[in-house]
Amino acid sequence: MELNIGGRTFINSDGKHNMPSGEVFTGPVEESVEGHVTFSYPAIHQAREVTNVQLWFKNGRVIRATAEKNEAFLLETLDTDEGARYLGEFAIGTNEGITRFTGQILFDEKINGSFHVALGAGYPETGSKNESAIHWDMICDLHQGGEIWVDDKLLYEDGRFVIDF
Repeated sequence: MELNIGGRTFINSDGKHNMPSGEVFTGPVEESVEGHVTFSYPAIHQAREVTNVQLWFKNGRVIRATAEKNEAFLLETLDTDEGARYLGEFAIGTNEGITRFTGQILFDEKINGSFHVALGAGYPETGSKNESAIHWDMICDLHQGGEIWVDDKLLYEDGRFVIDF
């Protein structure tokens, strides 16, 4: 999966809101997301667990979605409104004290060595313009070969930052 964050602001979760703390996040440019992603952990929304979620993006919009469990719920939620098929958030989990999935999103989105995206509403303070009735976080573990590249530089590998900005 590729996305553009040009002109957007990253916010460091610094212990003032959204406890526990431990993530850096921004809103991707809405029409920029391209490619495919498979999420490592169950995606939980409205107390429903959706497993093995896979999303395909074109021009920022989810054009295909599958799941092993509760796929119909995933597809129904994607049709909530126009903004539900776009990403409102891209974040990296940085809390070294959170190392495993618990099923509680306020902990899970901060799992050290992970990244997450949220379908739907973005945070305007990051520059996100996406509006939606939903904000559904979905998480990927990056410990086993995952990478994040920024401007042709490797930023994150195997669940760790490898360069400083």
